[in-house]
Amino acid sequence: TGYYGDGLNAIIVFAACFLPDSSRTDYNYVMENLFLYVISTLELMVAEDYMIVYLNGATPRRRMPGLGWMKKCYQMIDRRLRKNLKSFIIVHPSWFIRTILAVTRPFISSKFSSKIQYVNTLAELGEMIPMEYVHIPDSIVKYDEEKCIKRRMRTSCLSNDPEMTSVEQE
Repeated sequence: TGYYGDGLNAIIVFAACFLPDSSRTDYNYVMENLFLYVISTLELMVAEDYMIVYLNGATPRRRMPGLGWMKKCYQMIDRRLRKNLKSFIIVHPSWFIRTILAVTRPFISSKFSSKIQYVNTLAELGEMIPMEYVHIPDSIVKYDEEKCIKRRMRTSCLSNDPEMTSVEQE
């Protein structure tokens, strides 16, 4: 969590990789209490505008929150909090997250839909928000680095980069 701009504009960082495993016997109870904790924290922290950064990278499928839980969260957030949310940034979006949001788009307000932004790398996120106020867990940083290396390798192979060709010949 951090702040940006001139006022008390909060940046709330939510790392999905730390969510409980859905195989837990008390999963619904834990998720219910987690939601109540998040909402009460938001109500205390948010004086003005705020943004949520949802770190999806390095999250196994079994730790991702279900569609029902996300819908309930959205419905229970009071109007003031929904209104003050300036952007909901999803970092390292998976096909699953993109699909859920595409399927649910008709059921959520167009105002909220327009606040959702996808960001593929931490470098892109850094262009949008002041990163010095945001703590990114090590597992997400490592995931981002590995993803960037794979992307560079793929790009180099596709473009027949002379450096790659000379490496292959040696």
